[in-house]
Amino acid sequence: MILYEYPFNERVRTYLRLEQLFRRLLELMGRESALDHHFALATMFEIVEIASRTDLKSDVMRDLERQKNILDGLHDNPDIAQNMLAKIIDQLNQRYASLHAQTGKSGQSLLDSEMLNALRSRLEIPGGTNGFDLPAYHHWQHFPAEQRQNDLRHWGQCLKPLADAIFLLLGLLRDTGTPQRVAASNGQFQQSLPSSKAYQLLRLRIDPALGLIPEISGNRLIVSVRLQQMQLQNGHYHWQTSTVNADFELTLCA
Repeated sequence: MILYEYPFNERVRTYLRLEQLFRRLLELMGRESALDHHFALATMFEIVEIASRTDLKSDVMRDLERQKNILDGLHDNPDIAQNMLAKIIDQLNQRYASLHAQTGKSGQSLLDSEMLNALRSRLEIPGGTNGFDLPAYHHWQHFPAEQRQNDLRHWGQCLKPLADAIFLLLGLLRDTGTPQRVAASNGQFQQSLPSSKAYQLLRLRIDPALGLIPEISGNRLIVSVRLQQMQLQNGHYHWQTSTVNADFELTLCA
């Protein structure tokens, strides 16, 4: 099944972008080639660019606190596994404390490095990271893989509090949804949403064997899915609206 996610607000949209970048960074750091490590650093700078928003850190900390307050109200609920509840609340407290203890914006300490600062400025120039442009960085790329990995882990440590918080918040958000099987008629699906509940994320799983691509749109009152088909013509991919009847899994998360 292919999973598609659609955020209903800009805050969750930013969290999803950061999550994608953090997952990419972790995968690239685990590899050994200098080229992978180059793109690991480029990914770090993408994260720093998003994290430089003045309100991001406060948004994340506010969401951590909001989740904790919600879960605190479940202490006396007999249907809730109290040991698991306590574990999650402890994780929320740890993530909040780590972010609160971090001075300034996430990742700003990366720019204290002369080599990394030079690399970041040259990444904006096509082909600008050649050896004659950045000899010190070119030398670093020839370090043993283990040393480069240690350096990457050290440099990425300043991003860890934000990464841990984003992973936890999105995990808790996804857990609020209940999957349901729905059907699109003539390639179209539409569902009204209750005004009493503010959904933040839509998750859609569809069988890749169907060859269909869901184009999702929505707001707090309605969600719409239009199915499309991709076709290869003259070496190029084109897509067109589908009119087939198809079913898929839909999850709404609040």
